[in-house]
Amino acid sequence: MVEAPSPSPSPLSWAPLIRASASRGLFLHALSLFARMRAVSGTSAARAALPSVLKSCAALRLAKLGESLHGFVLRSGWASDLYTANALMNMYAKVQISNVYGEKSIAQMPKSSFFYLGTRKLGLCESPFESSCELSGDCSISTSLRSVRKVFDEMPERDVVSWNTLIAGCAENGMYGEALDMMRDMGEIGLKPDSFTLSSVLPIFAEFVDVSKGAEIHGFAVRQAFDSDVFVGSSLIDMYAKCTRIEYSRRVFDLLPDPDPISWNSIIAGSVQNGMVDEGLRLFRRMLTLDIKPMPVTFSSVTPACAYLTTLHLGKQLHGFIIRGDFDSNVFVASSLVDMYAKCGSISIARRIFDRMHSPDMVSWTAMIMGYALHGPAEEALALFQMMETENERPNCVAFVAVLTACSHAGLVDEARKYFNSMCNDYGIAPRLEHYAAVADVLGRAGKLDEAYEFISDMHVSPTASVWSTLLRACRVHKNIALAEKVAKQIFEIEPKDMGSHVLMSNIYSAAGRWNEAANLRTAMKSKGMKKQPACSWIEVKNKVHAFVAHDKSHPWYNKIIEALGVLLEQMEREGYVPDTGDVLQDIEEEQKRYVLCGHSERLAIAFGIISTPPGTAIRVTKNLRVCVDCHTVTKFISKIVAREIVVRDVSRFHHFKDGICSCGDYW
Repeated sequence: MVEAPSPSPSPLSWAPLIRASASRGLFLHALSLFARMRAVSGTSAARAALPSVLKSCAALRLAKLGESLHGFVLRSGWASDLYTANALMNMYAKVQISNVYGEKSIAQMPKSSFFYLGTRKLGLCESPFESSCELSGDCSISTSLRSVRKVFDEMPERDVVSWNTLIAGCAENGMYGEALDMMRDMGEIGLKPDSFTLSSVLPIFAEFVDVSKGAEIHGFAVRQAFDSDVFVGSSLIDMYAKCTRIEYSRRVFDLLPDPDPISWNSIIAGSVQNGMVDEGLRLFRRMLTLDIKPMPVTFSSVTPACAYLTTLHLGKQLHGFIIRGDFDSNVFVASSLVDMYAKCGSISIARRIFDRMHSPDMVSWTAMIMGYALHGPAEEALALFQMMETENERPNCVAFVAVLTACSHAGLVDEARKYFNSMCNDYGIAPRLEHYAAVADVLGRAGKLDEAYEFISDMHVSPTASVWSTLLRACRVHKNIALAEKVAKQIFEIEPKDMGSHVLMSNIYSAAGRWNEAANLRTAMKSKGMKKQPACSWIEVKNKVHAFVAHDKSHPWYNKIIEALGVLLEQMEREGYVPDTGDVLQDIEEEQKRYVLCGHSERLAIAFGIISTPPGTAIRVTKNLRVCVDCHTVTKFISKIVAREIVVRDVSRFHHFKDGICSCGDYW
């Protein structure tokens, strides 16, 4: 702890103590010392302490207190001091939008509040209720950057730190053109960009997926010997990963002499985001073996890998590590765990973690709502959304995607309309493609095909192939071939090589017995070099993942699996099961269609799970495509016969089968 000076100190003794407090992260203590200094030493001793005081304001996001300090600097005639001006710019860039008290003014705050006492104790205004000292919460990004620019323009002398502060402020707030212009201007006056400058502009090229321009900065970094700098290296890793050049990210990482936790996190996150989830997990293990302590953000990169692989066992191991490392109280980490457990099929554990969070943020609420949306209990998702609103947590666009998805999966047409209109009218959020797609989906599932078509046609943005595809799927379910052809035409004009829509339209023709049209479409697919994605299902047993494709004979237990399926089929038929061959879209005999159904990948995975795990054990299977109608019916029968819960995650949602009933209510 940094001690305060004696009751009658020299004015020069305050600044080192304030500087030491700020450098150790004791920002409130630094401001308290400054207040005491102002009370006993007046203005004369304040100048040397101001950079540290402004740093403390920036760290605590005290926008209006910082503005009051700015006024104090101007009144004292210190605005031309280079170090003070740089600290002012840094403070404005960091406080950005608002402080933790939002729209509360000082007059509304508790009288014991540090923020209430701050402006008065620091001696920066006559009264704590003056408008200049109110924490109004309307410090917008543009206002904040204007303040930074104003300080910058009034500086008689500028150094690299001055330029970097403004460049970083522009880049972080989406003003990419201005940031790059500033970097060019900096070079034209003879100031060489440093590692901080490069780290500030590299994310711009990641945002625009402009790998060629990013590579130019990389070349400059190499020529200036900045490529071994961990900050530049981490930015390069992140830039290349977001431009889908993960192999370049890895080269940069491997050349770093001593990668820090940020560098490790960048390469782990980049690997996972580019689909190399096994490599991401391997890097995480290597990081731990090197005794490098992960940051909270590292876990938000690793947990999606567990969710992607749906490896609940691995996810639980990671959760245990998080608890032992005392990271579970971090809202960022807890939100990642909620998302991971929901996507690994354990919605109950996800909810327990959510309920233990002291102050869930928007990411936490959204992860839990989306979890319910994917698992089926729409009423829980809607109740949670309403709870979020009552707790004055303003929903963002992603939260509305989650609640609209819940409506879609449960067929709640009126509720979907209500939330869509509320998003636009009550919250002023402009609909994105995801919102339109969710509403179109719920209308299509409910059989309101014409209304869905009009809704998509009237969108304020151009509909994408994926939005139209939601309606095409509904056309298949409701057997509306005429509208399907109309929708498919729209899709093929936007995405001529959209494989999924070609396959779906071919299946629509096949289901209607229009084999010639189906064959013509398949021929067109081949001529375009398009290949249908094979169905695949996998299950984790004893910490090992077993994958199956349709009629897969490669598994060592294949004969036992087929034998088990045969026994189950006999029991199902006694229970009243009749195969639904409507999803076998081949012009073959009925008996052959039944044979095709018996070899579907999810059935093989489920049967393997039954014969390789103890009775009563829940079975968790993941499939890369939609579960067909007959397999859905079969799994309901099996769950009742073997008295087990069977959880199947397909491309759109989770199905919890238990006692012959599915959580989706046969609506998927």
